[in-house]
Amino acid sequence: MHKNRWIAVVIFFTFMLLHQSDKLLIGPLTTPIMETFGIDEVAMGAVFTGALILGAIMYPVWGYLYDRYSRPRLLALASAIWGSTTWLSAIAPTYPSFLATRATTGIDDSSYPGIYSLISDYFGPELRGKIYGLLQLTQPLGYLVGLIAATLLSGLMGWRAVFYITGSLGLILAVFIFFFVKDAPRGQAEPEMAGIDEQVEYKFEWGKARGLFRKRSLLLLYAQGFVGVFPWNIITYWFFRYLETERDYSEGAILMTMAPAILVLAFGYFLGGVLGDFFFKRTPRGRLLVALTGVLSGAVLLFLTMNVPVENQSLFMILMLATAIFIPLAAPNVLSTVYDITLPEVRSTALSVQYFIESAGAAAAPLLAGIIATQSTLGNAILSLSVVAWLLGAVFLAVTAYLAPADIHSLREEMGRRAKVEIALQDAQTSPA
Repeated sequence: MHKNRWIAVVIFFTFMLLHQSDKLLIGPLTTPIMETFGIDEVAMGAVFTGALILGAIMYPVWGYLYDRYSRPRLLALASAIWGSTTWLSAIAPTYPSFLATRATTGIDDSSYPGIYSLISDYFGPELRGKIYGLLQLTQPLGYLVGLIAATLLSGLMGWRAVFYITGSLGLILAVFIFFFVKDAPRGQAEPEMAGIDEQVEYKFEWGKARGLFRKRSLLLLYAQGFVGVFPWNIITYWFFRYLETERDYSEGAILMTMAPAILVLAFGYFLGGVLGDFFFKRTPRGRLLVALTGVLSGAVLLFLTMNVPVENQSLFMILMLATAIFIPLAAPNVLSTVYDITLPEVRSTALSVQYFIESAGAAAAPLLAGIIATQSTLGNAILSLSVVAWLLGAVFLAVTAYLAPADIHSLREEMGRRAKVEIALQDAQTSPA
């Protein structure tokens, strides 16, 4: 299992990197797509929002399936859906058909809880933050790969050809996941289960799933998620066009500006996971305090960045890099905290609810930003929505940090009780009749 888990991490990293590239390509390709179909920002915002809405709807479905059935098989299916729906959006001849087919790409966008749940059964709490941070590198790195692909290939091949390439990669990865990723007993990596060779298989139960909504710290994380991803969706889908239209950056200048920022952002995910694990060993509030620091610092630094005069590109670059190091610190720590307080057999469901709420809250973000942009500017839309969302999220994180230790202790007590039952069963089986 030790070797298999690292093979799975490599495959998951590749899957998420290429999937994020495909998902986020539409940001850099926004202008040529708008020109192809002759649409404005509101219509393009509807394209972004359509995929987010369908992805939100699918989160509970994927979560339930992951907690009931083989996670590797379902992840292979998700990769195949990714490839197929991307191909459909590439061949769409009209705006209505593109709007519909691009929305179907949201089906596989909600498949990540299965990956994170499986990782929680490969690695214990002391390592999860680092692994989650490593996997979450794929979001900014995927954006960078997509940015480079869009810049270099779309002019030569057209935006449709770029989607043909990424869709084909999804189909290839489905085969790798199916044959090389192995499932694991749910809960086997919990510290209380160390040294227990065979475990009782705890199954998904609706009562346990309903119990998620009685955990105060989890409910607060859900509330934080509702507002916390507003900025991510706005920045992801509109920042490229903001640089292009309101700061008069050329394609080359955008690439030279965004590439360093994305690399710093990627490092911030891994740094957040490392810091979260470090402080979690010292206090059960450690992960959430790191997350809170990231959110507050990101809000302040984004405000300063967006108010830099257009002609001062050097200062804009410096502040953007500073912003990029802080804003991802929360992501691996919120994810790890969800698993620090939930039972192994309902973890996919718990995270799916988290992501469902995030997606439901964020689905309107690109469209809302587009509407504000038509009345004001993209810069004002990005700044106002992002700062307000992060400040609200900081309040929820602060209260969660106060309450979380009780729910963490409750989980550890339950896993300790289960370990005693496992040991008693093993002793009974090995004792002479």
